[in-house]
Amino acid sequence: MPTYVMLANWTDQGARQVKESPKRVDAAKKALADMGGEFKSLYMTMGDYDLVVIYEAPDDAVAARFTLLLAQQGAVRTRTLKAFPEAAYREIMNSLG
Repeated sequence: MPTYVMLANWTDQGARQVKESPKRVDAAKKALADMGGEFKSLYMTMGDYDLVVIYEAPDDAVAARFTLLLAQQGAVRTRTLKAFPEAAYREIMNSLG
């Protein structure tokens, strides 16, 4: 299953309701699981982003739907990166000739 790295920042609304963040994370985990995906890890971070989430989804369409679902709720703004595991990285590099 493809892996995605989500970088998230709380919006003003999300920051005002930051104590509710764990409940929102639980709801996000359930929503992703209902779409066939799975949270692998979540980190609260200091610096340019408030949260980093590593998750798997069946395909890019599910990842996009999950991201849009989070956007609709208004508590976070996200940037999502598709991640390639080392084996895929090596295969891509080897294909360069």
